[in-house]
Amino acid sequence: MARSKTSKKWMEEHVNDPYVQKAKADGYRSRASYKLIEINEKDKLIRSGDTVMDLGSAPGGWSQIVARIVGERGRVIASDILHMDSIVGVTFIQGDFTSDEVYEQLLQSLDSQQVDTVISDMAPNLSGVNTTDQYASIHLVELALDMARNVLKPGGNFCAKVFQGVGYEEYVKDMRSSFAKVLVRKPAASRPRSREVYVVGKGFKG
Repeated sequence: MARSKTSKKWMEEHVNDPYVQKAKADGYRSRASYKLIEINEKDKLIRSGDTVMDLGSAPGGWSQIVARIVGERGRVIASDILHMDSIVGVTFIQGDFTSDEVYEQLLQSLDSQQVDTVISDMAPNLSGVNTTDQYASIHLVELALDMARNVLKPGGNFCAKVFQGVGYEEYVKDMRSSFAKVLVRKPAASRPRSREVYVVGKGFKG
């Protein structure tokens, strides 16, 4: 079946994307790695020895970065509905974290330990209907925030991908109730026309 003009244009853009090429050269699984690298350089969310939860982790671009930063003394608990090839130092739980079963698995894997940072690069399967997709996106990041509130230690950090649109302002306001500082980042590796931004919460109030 012939590709649509839109998908053909996307494929050309993807192949020629300097961050895609850089990710291949640097051995990263996704161009998204550079988004987290830039955010962490600015906001110091993750440090050596930390325990980090990575939601929506496949194909593993963020987990790769986190595992290197936290080192052998740290822990990375990752989860995605899709399969993710193993990464040294990362415990991966496959399944839908919005289900009770996977949620419990994530909590059990922590073994009553609190988390220093929760990160989420999750996005819903897009339907192409902007309003529907926006609601689905906001619902996911609300669940990620709920998880962060349940597992973060006081003073912990949170970073989530959010799409600007309906519900975005309310979401940022909700985050401010739980964190001492809330920042919005648009990393250089995020495509300029994309509505995605990364909302960073620092200093969880517990």
